[in-house]
Amino acid sequence: MSLSTMSREELQNLAEEIDARYAELKGKGLALDLTRGKPSAQQLDLSNGLLSLPGEGTVTDADGADIRNYGNLAGLKSIRKIWAELLNAPVEQVIAENNASLEIMHYVLTFAMLHGLPNSPQPWVQEEDRKWLCPVPGYDRHFAITDTLGFEMIQVPMNEDGPDVDKIQELVANDPSIKGMWLVPTFANPDGTVTSREVAEKLVALEAAAPDFTIMWDNAYCIHTLTEEFPEVYPIIQMAADAGNPNRVFQLTSTSKVTLAGAGICFLNTSDENLAWYQKYLGIATIGPNKVNQLAHAKFFGDADAVRKHMLQHQAILAPKFDAVKKILDERLTEYEVASWTDPKGGYFISLDVVPGTAKRVVQLAADAGIKLTGAGSAYPLGEDPQETNIRLAPSLPPLEEVTTAMDGVATCVLKAALEDALAQ
Repeated sequence: MSLSTMSREELQNLAEEIDARYAELKGKGLALDLTRGKPSAQQLDLSNGLLSLPGEGTVTDADGADIRNYGNLAGLKSIRKIWAELLNAPVEQVIAENNASLEIMHYVLTFAMLHGLPNSPQPWVQEEDRKWLCPVPGYDRHFAITDTLGFEMIQVPMNEDGPDVDKIQELVANDPSIKGMWLVPTFANPDGTVTSREVAEKLVALEAAAPDFTIMWDNAYCIHTLTEEFPEVYPIIQMAADAGNPNRVFQLTSTSKVTLAGAGICFLNTSDENLAWYQKYLGIATIGPNKVNQLAHAKFFGDADAVRKHMLQHQAILAPKFDAVKKILDERLTEYEVASWTDPKGGYFISLDVVPGTAKRVVQLAADAGIKLTGAGSAYPLGEDPQETNIRLAPSLPPLEEVTTAMDGVATCVLKAALEDALAQ
């Protein structure tokens, strides 16, 4: 039964039972980690073929250029063509760089600070106030970039179909200091939300007071399905152009959780004008990306269909872990009505909401029992979760057996914290 309907005596009896279960949990001497969305060794093994590619004697790209030398700031066309198809974008508007799309995002905002974007009246560093919209819950590393660059971060809620576009329109219409927003449009980190086409169309057509209002469209999980179906990838740059805002969107993605997480390729898809602007300043920082790795990836896959088949191998490894998390949470917590959680169809995370005001306690209880969780509030700018309710779960890295053990322990911690809260009322 729900904790809210229990008598004090019933709460105390249940608390004694859960305390005993927690003591048993602590006695196991666990050392389990559900903190970050890393691929497991089993997933990384899927791409071991890359370690012998592009192969001895392969020194030129399709155009005959020596991949071992400097140059080609945009990256090899062979790998760009594959990812352009996956992004539903023309290859001319996609460039390929090194390992981390996060690096491109940091570059874009830093270049905008120093030089301004193509539509900027002046460099952003000269703006008296700088604000950035942050859909929540969201990605902590996004927030770290805008925090480091001195932006005031404004939380906006995520709805079932994406960020609250009406709230966003209200905010940006008359405030030119709002320079942009973060968004993971497909299988969002951490709640798995997929932004609908209708919301996407509204976002690119927003009437913004800032002429350089920018959407960082981080499509990191666009092919990371947990089912056997892949979501639609919108031609978002063309949609923005059709809405009269051709330079509004920078779309990012990478192979970081597709192949080798520490040795992948990232991609930037944006307007012709934005690409020229970006490469102008990128060319000061580097003479070109790792084209040997890009050719290895192009040979490893060959085409976009091979990438999709590869991702279904990931799905076969990941889906049972996500199913185990949801099954344990349901079996252990549903009857007590002390938590809710998402049911993502893709991505790397499950978003768990516990009794308001107990998230930090849950994380601490889990840590004391040898189960590492991402810090409470990490999915909010500056860690400021107004309700102190959200915990991000990342079940990808541990083996299935460890995921099951860890989540049973997490459920015990959620119940213990909820009972402490109820008895304190």
